[in-house]
Amino acid sequence: MAKFNPRICFLLGFVACASLLGVGAYLQFVEELEPCPLCISQRLAILATGVVFLLAGLHNRGRKVYAVVSAVTALSGASISARHVWLQHLPPEEVPECSPGLEYVFQHFPLADTIKLMLTGTGECAKVDWTLLGFSIPAWTLLAFLLLATWGGLQFVNGEEQPENE
Repeated sequence: MAKFNPRICFLLGFVACASLLGVGAYLQFVEELEPCPLCISQRLAILATGVVFLLAGLHNRGRKVYAVVSAVTALSGASISARHVWLQHLPPEEVPECSPGLEYVFQHFPLADTIKLMLTGTGECAKVDWTLLGFSIPAWTLLAFLLLATWGGLQFVNGEEQPENE
């Protein structure tokens, strides 16, 4: 099996996460697609995964720990994305009610309620504003998280080969 420098691989994972955040910013600020609570939660999970990848790339120790943490962080994001995809496929009569704006919720609700709202989604999360090849943004994000989790997890077995004793 080919072995690659784990630090470079982790830094490539960071670049992937930064690119995903860049796409999110483009869709929000150029295409004017306003993110829902689950979209924001997914961005936070991408950011967290990217930070783990960056720390792993800069730090020269603990490759296996970073591999597990990056995979777990990405899988946490995948679970949020999966919830979002599920909401988008609910029949209209089963879609939860829309909530007040996130800014209002942050100002007037307890933190626990705000976090619950951000992780479970609301009616506006079920709306599909944009697709590419028939897949919505959360579906693409779910795929990205699964790829990031795989990439991070592969670094568990991707280490420097030990020289053989002669």
